[in-house]
Amino acid sequence: MIGFETADQLTEALAGEGYLVDSELAVVVHLATLLDRPLLLEGPAGVGKTELAKALAAASGRDLIRLQCYEGLDDSRALYEWDYARQLLHVQMLRDRIGDELSSYESLSAASAALAGTDVGIYTEDFLVARPLLAAILSPTPTVLLVDEIDRTDEAMEAVMLEVLAERQVTVPELGTFAARSAPWVILTSNDTRELSPALKRRCLHFQVSYPTAEREQRIVAVRAPDVEESVIADVVGLARRLRELPLRKSPSIAEVIDAARAAAILGRADQPVDGPDPALLSMLVKFGTDLDHVRSAMATTVATQGERVSIDGTLPVGSPTARAFGAGRARSAVRS
Repeated sequence: MIGFETADQLTEALAGEGYLVDSELAVVVHLATLLDRPLLLEGPAGVGKTELAKALAAASGRDLIRLQCYEGLDDSRALYEWDYARQLLHVQMLRDRIGDELSSYESLSAASAALAGTDVGIYTEDFLVARPLLAAILSPTPTVLLVDEIDRTDEAMEAVMLEVLAERQVTVPELGTFAARSAPWVILTSNDTRELSPALKRRCLHFQVSYPTAEREQRIVAVRAPDVEESVIADVVGLARRLRELPLRKSPSIAEVIDAARAAAILGRADQPVDGPDPALLSMLVKFGTDLDHVRSAMATTVATQGERVSIDGTLPVGSPTARAFGAGRARSAVRS
């Protein structure tokens, strides 16, 4: 396990794991590790928030513990729960012994009172099932705790997490308080689907993550898809950026752009004719039917406005940047705009 003395050292370590971090974000991540403060990353889905936590764990040699949030998440799934089956088995094994111990009492109330005051050993750490938050606290070695998509839970669940975030501890009423056995680095992600509580934000460092610049996104795709030609990457990234300007239900993520670039290179080997966008490739960037209709409508409007010759499917101008991204890119001989 290693720490990072400077933000540049952190940037270099993350690059070694294939994650190219923005310089401003690198400084904030570095501060979070030095100040031992949780880091809240907010921004649209697909900009690399989760991947940052994974890369940070790998670069620092820490284990990654992930809590995937969802609507209806409760403390038994986030913190801990008791292994009731093992507890019941334990009680059954003690049944005969308990009967002997209580046989000397003349009344049921006296026997019940005696049993209530007897520690039968069912509420011990042996029967405690640690969920992600408690697991990070109990881990004997430092970890990276990823609380992913926290905005999908409600404020009640946020309140449950505050003790972990602020005090680095978890209280189990039957056993007491467990303080962190090592100091986890905590990263929370949010897709901005709802406003998080001030109490949660007050305990965290905050960074608003957005899509990378065209240049950095091309570098990211090149790192993750090293076999794809630069011209193909540039065209696919350019198309994705234009799609993100449209009011889609879901904009293309960086991971989807990487997949589209790989697919463009693979289809290019088939030496298919250039006739506009390939539906298989377009499906990698646009995932909803209503979005696809909107994209085609927007592109058709652009064609009509600019008066360019359209491709066979009637939606894209032949020779346009979009056509090149999914046409010439397939032929691996993209024409640069």
